[in-house]
Amino acid sequence: MKTRRIADVEVSAIGLGGMPMSIEGRPDEARSIATIHAALDAGVTFFDTADAYHLHADEVGHNESLIAKAVARWGGDTSGVLIATKGGHLRPGDGSWNVDGRPEYLKEAAKASLARLGGDAIGLYQFHRPDPNVPYEDSVGAIRELLDEGIIRLAGISNADPAQIELAQNILGGRLASVQNQFSPAFRSSETELVLADRLGVAFLPWSPLGGIRSAAALGDRFAPFQTVADARGVSPQVVALAWHLAKSPHVIPIPGASRPESIRDSATAVDLQLTAEEFSSLDAA
Repeated sequence: MKTRRIADVEVSAIGLGGMPMSIEGRPDEARSIATIHAALDAGVTFFDTADAYHLHADEVGHNESLIAKAVARWGGDTSGVLIATKGGHLRPGDGSWNVDGRPEYLKEAAKASLARLGGDAIGLYQFHRPDPNVPYEDSVGAIRELLDEGIIRLAGISNADPAQIELAQNILGGRLASVQNQFSPAFRSSETELVLADRLGVAFLPWSPLGGIRSAAALGDRFAPFQTVADARGVSPQVVALAWHLAKSPHVIPIPGASRPESIRDSATAVDLQLTAEEFSSLDAA
């Protein structure tokens, strides 16, 4: 598996988003663990989760615990695995989503995530979503304190705009490791943030890079150039989309979600698809 870097940590160029294994429509645990093991078998070393990836109010951190369990049970070398999690976004258990960016809450949430993930520090911890009721600098300040205290090794932000990226980089003293925003052929409004992250040398982690759980399967139907390239190359349009992400910048690491082993196996092959300049231009204009 080809690799990229998040700060000074080398990870697989394609990650696995764990959200589909823990929210609505999630598979049974055996299939989820098989999916995570299939990712590891394919050379995936980067896993994305969050304490809010769960269904019911009494199972906060479901996906964190699931990924930690699966990684621990895998028979290979996991020393190079990086698990990224997030805090500040909540699911009360009624299907809604809330935010809480209070520094005291983020510190408490990070410590709870660390307990679920195990180890002596969280590999990458990201502020999940801005809280309009809390100054952004206060929330990111809590992330800085977690970093300084060694509770987390790397710090990132998610769902951030350019001003927030610049502010976070300043508050963290140049130690911002990642920006995780929605980005896909169907959602291009984070292009400005992608370009900024590239300029700053910060990893850009597109969430829902295939358009989301409900739309990923129809990617080729919705965006004809992706299907055209897929047909010419003998791969799926989803693989083409991930290769397009990788071609956007050396700092992009897409994290497609998966809940079946065959899905992540297919996604992992995108690292070997080298798009021509003409193919990239046609996809970028789609």
